[in-house]
Amino acid sequence: MESVRIGIVSISDRASSGVYEDKGLPALQEWLQRALRNPITFESRLIPDDQAGISAALIELVDAGCSLVLTTGGTGPALRDVTPEATLAVAHKEMPGFGEQMRQISLRFVPTAILSRQVAVIRNQSLIINLPGQPKSIAETLEGLKNADGTQTVQGIFAAVPYCIDLIGGPYLETDDAVCKAFRPKTAIRTR
Repeated sequence: MESVRIGIVSISDRASSGVYEDKGLPALQEWLQRALRNPITFESRLIPDDQAGISAALIELVDAGCSLVLTTGGTGPALRDVTPEATLAVAHKEMPGFGEQMRQISLRFVPTAILSRQVAVIRNQSLIINLPGQPKSIAETLEGLKNADGTQTVQGIFAAVPYCIDLIGGPYLETDDAVCKAFRPKTAIRTR
């Protein structure tokens, strides 16, 4: 099984300055460790809401070989929320379906989900996705929504991530189907 390097970035003025404890990085790491069967090396960053600093961190993580970079925080309409702008500034390709689906999932819980501006982009051979700021919302958007019996009612965005990474030349990500079943066309599925 291929090992994978994943960048996780929490963007918050207050958490990065020690005003409160960051909950984004632990939430991202915990979910990814449950969802992926691959050995994972995490590259984590806790940084303030600064557009140039966010863009620099994203470029640094891509250049360090992270095939996937997930950010949390800074995607709302507040003046200091500049994560989408910083992400788009380093993009080679935009992947709008990810943001559309995240908003659809969040709208099932709160009407203010329409204020969210998450984006996803490709830079070189890396997929960068802006996630919501709350740990519960991070899990919901990645994993999707399930009925009480465990059947999927709404697909999470992570179901499409492994195949996207295949298409851009990254490592073959294997998911734990109980957490999030990756979708690949039959011709793209590897057998051992």
